[in-house]
Amino acid sequence: MAAFVDKVLVCRDCGSDFTFTSGEQAFYEERGFVNEPTRCPECRRNRKQQRNAPARPRQREMFRVVCADCGVDTEVPFKPQSDRPVYCRDCFANHRG
Repeated sequence: MAAFVDKVLVCRDCGSDFTFTSGEQAFYEERGFVNEPTRCPECRRNRKQQRNAPARPRQREMFRVVCADCGVDTEVPFKPQSDRPVYCRDCFANHRG
């Protein structure tokens, strides 16, 4: 096992200097990690939290239309084409039935 010396590295996210200690280097070698860390401990922690955070559902764009059968105002999650009828939820279910 090689003798390790503390290294000062620069974080790729925040640009601050951080120390890659000899103990961390020994741990990396023991685990077979080839690359040195590129982020400081705080940025690594923040990145991990972002990765593990539950994904927020994407807000769908809704389009206001008038149902081709019953004439009620409704919204649909797609941009209607002028050559195709658009139905409210109830009339759509009746057409599928």
